[in-house]
Amino acid sequence: MSPPDARAVIVFDGTCVLCNGWIDFLLRHDRRGRYRFAAMQAPSGRTLLATHGLDPDDPSSFLLIEGEHAYRDVDGIRRVLTGLGGAWRAAHVLRLIPGAVGDPLYRMLARNRYRWFGRHAACRVPSPAEAERFLQ
Repeated sequence: MSPPDARAVIVFDGTCVLCNGWIDFLLRHDRRGRYRFAAMQAPSGRTLLATHGLDPDDPSSFLLIEGEHAYRDVDGIRRVLTGLGGAWRAAHVLRLIPGAVGDPLYRMLARNRYRWFGRHAACRVPSPAEAERFLQ
């Protein structure tokens, strides 16, 4: 496990089925424990979104915070995937997609995430084994 100050934070929608699937994927593949998670509905998630210029009540961007830097949308997703190491480093090819193309596509997905993938009635509750990875 990485030391706490070395871990990045991913803000996600705790009621979104797609977003929770992404978190499940990361929990399975992030063997080094590099990433922590903050639901946008939790106080920590709302604060992180607002601090980085996103509306906590209507986020349409992906947010990754690594140290003093924040990354959004396709660039953030690319950084998360390459941060998993191994074969996931191949995600660097996402750099070839210009932000002017990839980011609007991502935001379209984000705006339609409930309609296309569904929504849980309540935020995800981490298991006791996952709890230390989730911010409140």
